[in-house]
Amino acid sequence: MTNFGVIFSEIACLESLSEEQVNELETAQRSGKVQLLASYLDIPEEEALQRLSGDAGLALADPDAFDLEVLTSLPIRIINEYHCVPLLGDSDEDSLVLATSWLPDGDMDDWIFATSGKEVSWRLAAPDKITKFVTANLGVGAESLDDSMDLVADASFSEEEEEDESAAIIRFVNQVISQAIEDGATDIHFEPQEETLRIRYRIDGLLVAVPVPENLRRIQDAITSRLKIMAKLNISERRLPQDGRINYNKSGNTLDIRLSTISTMYGESVSLRLLNKKSEPLSLEQLGLPQEDQVQIDNVLTLPHGIILVTGPTGSGKSTSLNAFIRQINSTDKRIMTIEDPIEYEVPGVNQIQVQPEIGFDFADALRHVLRQDPDTIMIGEIRDKDTADIAIRASLTGHLVFSTIHTNDAPGAITRLVDMGIEPFLIASSIEMVIAQRLIRRICSDCKKMLPVDPVSLRNSLAILDIDPEEAHGISHLPEPSGCEKCRQLGYRGRLGLFEILRVDESFHDLIVNKESARAIRKLGLEKGMRTLEQSGWMQVKKGLTSLEEVVRVVSMAQGNEEE
Repeated sequence: MTNFGVIFSEIACLESLSEEQVNELETAQRSGKVQLLASYLDIPEEEALQRLSGDAGLALADPDAFDLEVLTSLPIRIINEYHCVPLLGDSDEDSLVLATSWLPDGDMDDWIFATSGKEVSWRLAAPDKITKFVTANLGVGAESLDDSMDLVADASFSEEEEEDESAAIIRFVNQVISQAIEDGATDIHFEPQEETLRIRYRIDGLLVAVPVPENLRRIQDAITSRLKIMAKLNISERRLPQDGRINYNKSGNTLDIRLSTISTMYGESVSLRLLNKKSEPLSLEQLGLPQEDQVQIDNVLTLPHGIILVTGPTGSGKSTSLNAFIRQINSTDKRIMTIEDPIEYEVPGVNQIQVQPEIGFDFADALRHVLRQDPDTIMIGEIRDKDTADIAIRASLTGHLVFSTIHTNDAPGAITRLVDMGIEPFLIASSIEMVIAQRLIRRICSDCKKMLPVDPVSLRNSLAILDIDPEEAHGISHLPEPSGCEKCRQLGYRGRLGLFEILRVDESFHDLIVNKESARAIRKLGLEKGMRTLEQSGWMQVKKGLTSLEEVVRVVSMAQGNEEE
């Protein structure tokens, strides 16, 4: 049995491990050892920590007792190296009580005494609790930036110190990206400000400011250069915008990260779009599509030809819907081809094509060539111009089922947008089978959701904004409200939910389209035939307890504002 420290030479839960597993534990990062042990013992991580605590005779620390004041007085190098935090009320002038994520050893006691002049006693705590506490209070990546680094811009370094600084920057950037992935972010923004470098994640469609270490502004250029190196860009070019790609490996999974830089008043702003091609996209059912709407869509997906359009602003889940359609109809007897920019999800068995506008290979050009490939179904990432729209419609009229997206605020607006593009109305009327307008709203966190009494005046005002008959709220006394907990990062929301407005374009719409009637007239007929509006869809999800009325009003108000413009 390998000695894990001068204090503990025999730990019962470690004795059953093979020599190879022991060696892996010894070389693993301290913050990941408990997770590794749990996998070896085939038990939950929480149980592994409890067994380790009992066998080693170390008490488990309560995360609520972590001490922020003492934390800020400890060297960041110690916090990082030993993955530890101090505990409230237990430390004094001569001693420290620290919670760590793995068994301590004598060297740790010696180093802490050397840096603080205090004796130390230890507790154990869950690794993720320690990481979250450090990140929330010192900033994401704080443990990666060695506090011994000289961050002054004009400082001179020895060769060894420069290597240490470079390694710290690399660790910091990796930590920022890893934290974004863990939080489910789709984008990361590095934004230079006058006094600081602001970092923000886009989570569930909204930007969330990330706590960052102090004085990050001083190493801003080093961070930007590291990101450029990862994307194989020119680090000496700081005036012109640059675009690149990063292949980032995380837990054996490779992410495709799209990077964009642009010069601003206080330095280069860098934006990262995180794309996980191997991840399984949400299905329409997971996005909250009602069963009756799913039946409508299923009926259209069985058609041999025609066009299904999904419409909405950027970030409304259009690509998710298209991929859900593709996955549903994918089979060995269908040849399915997609034209995308970028390819966001890999679909086994589907021929996926990436457009490359920089060499003249755009959607329209790709579509022309795809039609020579004997496809049954074609998915076009976006209809941006008359050329692409015209080819797509003619493809549907010659026996192909076509899926695509277009930017409009509602379903009827997609019809008039195609007319505005210059497409012949009779071709639109003959080819469009269905238009789905959608939005993504935040799903209320089920762990901290509260059902609160309804304020009649506030409810009436909100329903008026949504253009919903107040009678539909008759008998409702309580509605869901967000609260905030650890699982939702104190936001009150976790995950997203879809709002859908489905327009089934049948023969009754033919004359309206051919006569170039307004979107308002098309909408009126759609409502008469049972179309549920985005507002009504949102109200339905509120009544189901899946989101808050405030969130629905926020999203719909944004859509109405865009419509007025």
